[in-house]
Amino acid sequence: MAEKKDLVMPKHVAIILDGNGRWAKSKGMPRNYGHIQGAKTVEVICEEAYRMGIQYLTVYAFSTENWSRPKEEVDALMKLLRNYMKTCLTTAKKNRMCVRVLGDKTGLDEDIRNRIAQLEESTKDNDGLHFQIALNYGGRDEIVRAVKEIANRVEKGEISAEDVTEDYLSGLLDTGSLPEPDLLIRTCNEQRISNFLLWQLAYTEFYFTPVAWPDFSKEELVKAVEAYNHRDRRYGRIEEE
Repeated sequence: MAEKKDLVMPKHVAIILDGNGRWAKSKGMPRNYGHIQGAKTVEVICEEAYRMGIQYLTVYAFSTENWSRPKEEVDALMKLLRNYMKTCLTTAKKNRMCVRVLGDKTGLDEDIRNRIAQLEESTKDNDGLHFQIALNYGGRDEIVRAVKEIANRVEKGEISAEDVTEDYLSGLLDTGSLPEPDLLIRTCNEQRISNFLLWQLAYTEFYFTPVAWPDFSKEELVKAVEAYNHRDRRYGRIEEE
């Protein structure tokens, strides 16, 4: 194994936070207990990722499909989200973290949208970890919204079809000018991407771990980065410099 001091850090790590409910059930606790502990793990990993030299961290917190969960669980998640927005604002001030929320914010309650706007505005100039939270997010929905915006601009005569390139479409996605993820981590042994960052993951390395998200730690993050360092990063059969 590579020595930790010799590890090349991925610039951008994306994480699918899986296993909160199963973790709670294994302990005889309600699913919401797992979500609460999972939110605490997010705070720990944000701090550890930045200390390790990771510049961008994006987490999949609530998908467009999650609305189909039982209403009691969704309501509990929204309550947790409201509380987390306050906590995240405090953490961001302390650690100079720049926070952005990805996804269709129009599908969220007004008070949550207001808290998101406050969080993004107050942290936009911070020079610490760039932390993205995917809320009411779906990769297909994101692409459809971008395509609709392109269609509107073409219809208004602002652009022509020839102006639409990969870079142009990328700029209209929720991730905007963010670099594409170098490494995707999914916890709790699930091996699928579940409609997360479909466009952005085209050349991303995947790492799957059986560890449930509430138990994910700095040591587990190091294991993922070590695995990433053993990958032969190639793009179109041309080895990355």
